[in-house]
Amino acid sequence: MEELEEIEEDAGLGNGGLGRLAACFLDSMATLGLAAYGYGIRYEFGIFNQRIMNGWQVEEADDWLRYGNPWEKARPEYMLPVHFYGRVARTAEGSKWVDTQVVLAMPYDTPVPGYKNNTVNTMRLWSAKAPNEFNLQEFNVGDYIEAVLDRNLAENISRVLYPNDNFFEGKELRLKQEYFVVAATLQDIIRRFKSSKFGCRDPVRTCFGTFPDKVAIQLNDTHPALAIPELMRILVDVEGMEWDKAWVITKKTCAYTNHTVLPEALERWPVHMFEKLLPRHLEIIYEINQKHLDEVAAMFPGDLDRLRRMSVIEEGDCKRINMAHLCVIGSHAVNGVARIHSDIVKNSVFKDFFDVEPQKFQNKTNGITPRRWLMLCNPGLSDIIAEKIGEDFVTDLSQLRKLLNFVNDESFVHDIAKVKQENKLKFSAYLEKEYKVKINPSSLFDVQVKRIHEYKRQILNCLHIITLYNRIKKDPSKVYVPRTVMIGGKAAPGYHMAKMIIKLITSVGNIVNNDPVVGDRLKVIYLENYRVSLAEKVIPAADLSQQISTAGTEASGTGNMKFMLNGALTIGTMDGANVEMAEEAGEGNLFIFGMKVEDVEALDKKGYNAKEYYDRIPELREVINQIRDGRFSPTEPDLFKDIVNMLMNHDRFKVFADYEAYIKCQGKVDQLYMNLREWTKKVIKNIACSGKFSSDRTISEYATEIWGVEPSAVKIPPPNIPRE
Repeated sequence: MEELEEIEEDAGLGNGGLGRLAACFLDSMATLGLAAYGYGIRYEFGIFNQRIMNGWQVEEADDWLRYGNPWEKARPEYMLPVHFYGRVARTAEGSKWVDTQVVLAMPYDTPVPGYKNNTVNTMRLWSAKAPNEFNLQEFNVGDYIEAVLDRNLAENISRVLYPNDNFFEGKELRLKQEYFVVAATLQDIIRRFKSSKFGCRDPVRTCFGTFPDKVAIQLNDTHPALAIPELMRILVDVEGMEWDKAWVITKKTCAYTNHTVLPEALERWPVHMFEKLLPRHLEIIYEINQKHLDEVAAMFPGDLDRLRRMSVIEEGDCKRINMAHLCVIGSHAVNGVARIHSDIVKNSVFKDFFDVEPQKFQNKTNGITPRRWLMLCNPGLSDIIAEKIGEDFVTDLSQLRKLLNFVNDESFVHDIAKVKQENKLKFSAYLEKEYKVKINPSSLFDVQVKRIHEYKRQILNCLHIITLYNRIKKDPSKVYVPRTVMIGGKAAPGYHMAKMIIKLITSVGNIVNNDPVVGDRLKVIYLENYRVSLAEKVIPAADLSQQISTAGTEASGTGNMKFMLNGALTIGTMDGANVEMAEEAGEGNLFIFGMKVEDVEALDKKGYNAKEYYDRIPELREVINQIRDGRFSPTEPDLFKDIVNMLMNHDRFKVFADYEAYIKCQGKVDQLYMNLREWTKKVIKNIACSGKFSSDRTISEYATEIWGVEPSAVKIPPPNIPRE
């Protein structure tokens, strides 16, 4: 079985947190017995495979379907048409979208089993197919071969995942992907609604009044925002409903989850792209916006600046559609994904909207599934927990609190430490086998794995590594806590700075790992091609989890929760879900450092000046000079000038402002690690307090507070037992 597991490819159909969160949510929805569907695109090529070649990231296509996918079942009987381009015709029955080009959406179903409850839900992913008439009926009279080859143009829609995390790239193919998944999914939802007999006397249900009682649509970020105008188009243009009634139904059906506050990540589509690709949707969006602005103007007469700020349409050289505004206006509930993030959403990003409809805004702190992220990836830990408190924690993670009774139980403390050591030995063996690197398994495993981004501050981690290296070189006879620093994650292919950060980390590793003075007291490993299957190996082996984003930038984070559940201690800022982790476990049981959101805001007001820190802190100055002068790139001394220039002159994420506090905090990590017993007690407290971060809890809150459904712990009878 293990051999088969190793052979199977990851389905890497997302970039990072967003797609992985959806996967955890599917697991929890099935385990809670909810009748829920996950919809998405069946990309032929998922997130690229990452190779590190002489220290640089190189991308290769992720041909994950090469040997087939045994878990999926194509459902050609449910294939649906999706329309693009065309024009709007005015008819006696109202507006109609005509002369369109058609692409077919072929569904592939993957079963999602709940945990031991006989519930099996469905994830339905759409693949693009050209219709057989494609291009043949058109002007392509003689060129049959060309016409058939052109089918690729239609089928390219589901070819490849855009590899940007937290960054918006306004490409037409990406907009096509977003409309493709929305149009197919809404037809599917409406077909299912119409054919379901439950609570309906019509042979075929034609009345949409009960639609929001039967259907809830959760928009996972703004990527499926087109669901709002598309549902309006179907209700008004196709079903002949009057606008106001359709709008009430649409709003009651849709809810929106915001996942980022970074301005460069917000989707703002050029109007001219809509004009060409989705002309009717553009009209509908204009109409939605007009009615919305009329309401705001009635509440705030003469406040033109407020109208400008709250409009879905952004005026300028290039008129744009702000998809987040569309989502807020068209949804009955809007939520952030951690308490601090939801507060930022209300107080800054959507403040104007909060002023108008405060009841709309909620928080739903993210979670992770304990089935994958504890039982499956860490059976050793799972077993010793079950020995102490029974097995019910698997579906009720709050029961982990019972472990607080064993913090001073010497044999339990010993067992927890032993499981961690076994996981570290196993991971060390894996690294040796796969990457031929020898590491010291008794060293502190210091891990930062996540997408490479300036806001996540892998550079701050790197500055600490260099500082540690300099200290060892200055005083080699002193006793140091041995560390193996592991950093992993993919950089978007077009993100120059992120790729330079990878090169800096690998270059520092090259110098540190080959310095005989250092020995095995400090090692730097770049974990190539970080993905779910690698996370399942590294997270159970980690001692220290780095969650060091600038306060106010990481909406939640979910890796932080996985490390906490698997017995690593966290070094982190008061950002995202770290705040709630510290609240649950006690701030003293995490290594919290650095500026809070208020401090960042104060520093923005005052003006952040990196040079002040550079001038004031000798160790920082030394590190920056070494990077600048080519200490880590001797053959190319100015290789890292862009990084140094960014840090010194335009660092949006204020790395230097947190450097001193970070280095000091890392010193506290070393001190505690020297006392394994005290370290392990803190580990137990963290595991015991991680229950809140189960996606079961998150989904129960979505179900009761947004979707209006009740989770159920009832085990339905298996198929071989006839139902009453």
